[in-house]
Amino acid sequence: MAETAKPPEAHGVLRFAIKIDDDETFFAECTLPSLEVDVLEQKEGGYNQATHLISGPVKAGRITLKNGFTTSRAMLQWYLDVASGHRKKAERNVSIVLFDSAGDKVMHLAFAGAYPVKWSGPAFKAGDNSAAIQTLELAFAEFSLES
Repeated sequence: MAETAKPPEAHGVLRFAIKIDDDETFFAECTLPSLEVDVLEQKEGGYNQATHLISGPVKAGRITLKNGFTTSRAMLQWYLDVASGHRKKAERNVSIVLFDSAGDKVMHLAFAGAYPVKWSGPAFKAGDNSAAIQTLELAFAEFSLES
């Protein structure tokens, strides 16, 4: 008797780890980039029923990381390194790992040549007791799915 395929499991988003180079860092939120293949239309003379669709270059979005604003200046300094013209020096390898409820690795995404392109600071408001959150957006050169 043939075995039936098991449906894929959906996993919660609350268990994840982020490494920048070899240092594990802590973020409250991480938004993965959108990945999209640009589609080019090619018309052919005498063929009027449609156009040919040709895959073009990959357009990659940005990784967005959010954490509490602390006395550490590491995130802002990393951005300032790029803003002052030292992008190559500021490039890092970023790994994002998703874990299941048992703590087992479900997915490992690797982003090579990542560097910050936008830093957003918190909004300060007298009388508000919510956490001050900073946001860092990263561009990257290469993306891979690790085992």
